Amino acid sequence: MVRANGAVSLRELARVVQTSEVTVRRDVRALEADGLLDRRHGGAVLPGGLTRESGFPQKTHLATAEKTAIADLAASLVEEGEAIVVGAGTTTQELARRLARIPGLTVVTNSLLVAQALAHANRVEVVMTGGTLRGSNYALVGSGAEQSLAGLRVSRAFVSGNGLTAERGLSTSNMLSASVDRALVAAAAEVVVLADHGKLGTDTMFQTVAPELITHLVTDEPPPGEERAATELQALADQGVRITLAQTERDGPGQDAGTTSRRETPVPGPRRHARQTAGPATGPLRNAPPSQPDGRGADLAPRRR
Repeated sequence: MVRANGAVSLRELARVVQTSEVTVRRDVRALEADGLLDRRHGGAVLPGGLTRESGFPQKTHLATAEKTAIADLAASLVEEGEAIVVGAGTTTQELARRLARIPGLTVVTNSLLVAQALAHANRVEVVMTGGTLRGSNYALVGSGAEQSLAGLRVSRAFVSGNGLTAERGLSTSNMLSASVDRALVAAAAEVVVLADHGKLGTDTMFQTVAPELITHLVTDEPPPGEERAATELQALADQGVRITLAQTERDGPGQDAGTTSRRETPVPGPRRHARQTAGPATGPLRNAPPSQPDGRGADLAPRRR
């Protein structure tokens, strides 16, 4: 299946082999150790190193439940009347579909898919960058896109990518996309990264957002056994990134795979532009206290050194 399609989701693999996603995840981890697959974004791709990037049709089928939950939480950060920038990607496309319900927005984007999702939204102004169309992800790139962003100032940037680490921050496999994402980020007072847990600990070729520039990370809660993702989350929290987790039910009793519930677990940090949250609790991220009765998670603090 991976050879035929270039990528496949864990959910699809579980359906084909008629087993649970937990079992499939363990098998994929073993195949990755043998160098036969690379785990990516809730699925698997052919091994290809730092420069390999899945095409848009393949990405749309990976980590769909996670992207939906992440987009729901990210949209809750946006207030009526804001001016924001939204980068290209399948997760930001999901975000755009939810932004259509928020009146008075001005959304600047280089993504045709984001613009399409907002095209008929009531009282939402969409501003497209210039540039050259990159067909693999339906995004405008190049000097025209970058120049159109010069001098722009908005409250927040929402961006995604192919990988995220505490050491290098957000990265992507394409140089032109990385350059435009850097211009989007430079226009914003706050930078919100949208990345599912499969991207955590993955490092790709071109850096787009340095870790010290990330104000807020919205991601899904890593499943048990995903130590790489949990380690990166803790390292980002230690650096002061505010982290909000979207909880996704995986193989829960009586639930279909992909059913999601959401809770916020913000990790406040000493970022210049980060929003302040309730007083911090003690303890590292991986020892997070249980969510509160109202469905919102506890506030967590970076680990004391």
